[in-house]
Amino acid sequence: MAVSKNNSVKGQARRRRVPLRTCIGCRETASKRGLIRIVHSPTGVQVDPTGKQAGRGAYVHAQWVCWESALQGQQVAQALRMEIGPQDRQRLQAHAATLPDAECDKVVQ
Repeated sequence: MAVSKNNSVKGQARRRRVPLRTCIGCRETASKRGLIRIVHSPTGVQVDPTGKQAGRGAYVHAQWVCWESALQGQQVAQALRMEIGPQDRQRLQAHAATLPDAECDKVVQ
């Protein structure tokens, strides 16, 4: 059995680490792909469907309950380290209205 530089056995695929993020609404940890990213960009706060936009980001489950919790308090402003204006809050609430009305999935992936 031959061992390569990175101490893995040749012919076996290395298991990749799954990036985890915390939902600012319910504070549960989930895989990055299972969450929606909110980003503070030069044009304001917006939803980042690709997860790749430049700017400070925060993550929320794709559930209305988590969005409601995050938008009620100061979680979004605190996570993005900025004040959330009325237009930004309205934009986020409009996105939250399109989400399902189920409880957050409390599964760590």
